[in-house]
Amino acid sequence: MPDHDVAIVGAGPVGLLLACLLAARGIDVVVFEAREGLDDRSRAIGIHPPGQAALVAAGIGAQVREEALTLDGGEVICGGRVLASLSFDQRRVLILPQHRTDALLQLRLSRLQEGALNQGRRVTRVHDDGGVVRLSFEDAPDITASFVVAADGVRSGIRRELGIGWRERPGSGWYAMLDLPGTGADPRAQLHCEREGLVESFPLADGGRRWVVSDPQRALGEATAFSSAIRERTGIRLELPGGMQPTLFRAGQHRATRLVAGRIVLIGDAAHETSPIGGQGMNLGWAAAMRLAAALERSLRRRHPDFADYERRTLRAAARAQRRSFFYMTMGRPARGPALFARNTLIRTLGTRPLRPRAADMITMRGG
Repeated sequence: MPDHDVAIVGAGPVGLLLACLLAARGIDVVVFEAREGLDDRSRAIGIHPPGQAALVAAGIGAQVREEALTLDGGEVICGGRVLASLSFDQRRVLILPQHRTDALLQLRLSRLQEGALNQGRRVTRVHDDGGVVRLSFEDAPDITASFVVAADGVRSGIRRELGIGWRERPGSGWYAMLDLPGTGADPRAQLHCEREGLVESFPLADGGRRWVVSDPQRALGEATAFSSAIRERTGIRLELPGGMQPTLFRAGQHRATRLVAGRIVLIGDAAHETSPIGGQGMNLGWAAAMRLAAALERSLRRRHPDFADYERRTLRAAARAQRRSFFYMTMGRPARGPALFARNTLIRTLGTRPLRPRAADMITMRGG
């Protein structure tokens, strides 16, 4: 008999949510995470309606709504002119830092199944023995599980160990990001599609704002350069507290060639890296977790892997999200002359009623 029904490698938001879904179904789940403690870096903040539904299913929907800021809407701006303005009455987006969402998921998991989360435990090898999967560790005995889920991120060691391909998809770029405290309580987002490139501003739950600036030359990792770029592109002057430095990051897109290897399944960033544009990543992983929880329960009941539908639907959803992200990243690149006019005309068209969901995706582009 295996030690556990399901072992999840990786305790990010997707791995934790999947663990909660499984534990709530009475499935014996264990989670292994190499890091210790919470990861408090500036990461995903936006929770879209499908993500909210997943959090409700995991049992923390009410707590998230209580702590989160509700994004009222936003504007797409160029040269001081509003090209599209939207309200999110029908597509409500919640803003909550990922570390708080993770903390709520950890607490929920501990209440559902004590001892399920094991931090500071690095999995070094997984091996499908046919009837069970064996997991090895740096300094602990092996354990076995009926199924293993790899939620170990973009640089997934399990994906590499399994020899699963990792194909780059169109859509990449460099950005600088900074969460600035106490800069206002405006619950609307602003997306500046300027001649020299993109500047994004999103409200945070603590009253601050997140600023993201396109940085193809990787020159904005210092506070003065960062604030100067925002001023030159938008006319907005920011006062940055001493010691604050922007974070440079590369938005890229990849997709695994397959998600299933016998009793081992990929999910989240281990399965697909999607640019943050459109708020796709975390929410996409949560939607996949809903599908995988049902597939794991079914596979345990039937005593053999049954993940074909999960794999097909998840890869299809990732492909759609990556196509959208590529389109919106293209819209945010520097543009002049006829190209600028054509882009602004298209944005105005997206702001009309039949196409407003597309413009909403642009405005919430760094949501997760």
